[in-house]
Amino acid sequence: MKKLRIAQVAPLVERVPPKKYGGTERVVYHLTEGLVERGHQVTLFASGDSITSARLVAPISESLRLGRKPHSPVMISMMMLTEVYGRMLHEFDIVHSHLEYLTLPFAATAPVPTVLTMHGRLDLGDCPNLLRAYRDMSYVSISDAQRNPVPDINWVDTIYHGYPKSAFEFSARPGKYFLYLGRFSEEKKPVQAIMLAKACHVPLKIAAKIDPADRLYFEEKVKPLLDHPLIDYVGEVDEYRKIELLRESIALLNTIDWPEPFGLVMIEALACGTPVIARGCGSVPEVITHGKTGFICESRLDFIEAIHHVGELSRHACREEFERRFSLNCMVGKYEELYYRLLQQQHLCLQ
Repeated sequence: MKKLRIAQVAPLVERVPPKKYGGTERVVYHLTEGLVERGHQVTLFASGDSITSARLVAPISESLRLGRKPHSPVMISMMMLTEVYGRMLHEFDIVHSHLEYLTLPFAATAPVPTVLTMHGRLDLGDCPNLLRAYRDMSYVSISDAQRNPVPDINWVDTIYHGYPKSAFEFSARPGKYFLYLGRFSEEKKPVQAIMLAKACHVPLKIAAKIDPADRLYFEEKVKPLLDHPLIDYVGEVDEYRKIELLRESIALLNTIDWPEPFGLVMIEALACGTPVIARGCGSVPEVITHGKTGFICESRLDFIEAIHHVGELSRHACREEFERRFSLNCMVGKYEELYYRLLQQQHLCLQ
């Protein structure tokens, strides 16, 4: 098959790949690198501090969250999309946008097909109505569960995230602590993770970022619980430290209570051989195999039981599940197939 000219359009909140927290940007990084490795001509639209083997087009010099110059996220993103779908559109066979709904007015009238990967939850506010207004666009879900709030639009595929097998080092022998990894927010339930660790008398390391919107929640609900000999808050960590923490942990304690669209942290844990203990909401039952790669819990007692028995699970089975279902080759191959399929459909429509 002929090699494609592909535009990858990333959020500008974090660089590609992110220095610390940032799931979507990390996925875009690995997808872009994988497509370049397969010989495609890829242009990455992202912040100027991004690292990529593709051609980089940068509307701003630094990512929004860690950059020194303030920008309006919506305005600067719209300016980037104007460039993608304006003077540069003739350079691409296909556009793959990770900016979700901001892309819709641009993509709706473009002669070049657009793939829209939806990375966030779709049940909030006017999101379902907006997507239905553009129901014929080519949407990709990152789990089947993500589609539930708006099943009646043109979902062209579910494609799970993937990582290079070499990105995470497997460990058959963990350390002596459990891990909470992500960000502090009410929907992620870090307080429950802390309370479970105390109830079960197990050490818990916490590596999490604090968004400005969650600062008050952290100060009032989380911070008072951190001063305890079993709890070790290590702050927001970079990629190297994150992998080290995952590799050495007994299990990832993922006490979320929201419709998780995918949950990259879960496959990051599996890649290290680390089982996942998680609430059974959103994508969790699609990612974790109960009793094999972790435990899916509903009640507090379920979590306590899981903490006591997670050491019985095979860490080799966790790694094997990652390699079979969540490798970079799986993700890139499925997107590549989708690009060709959409271009073939466009060709047939024009005949």
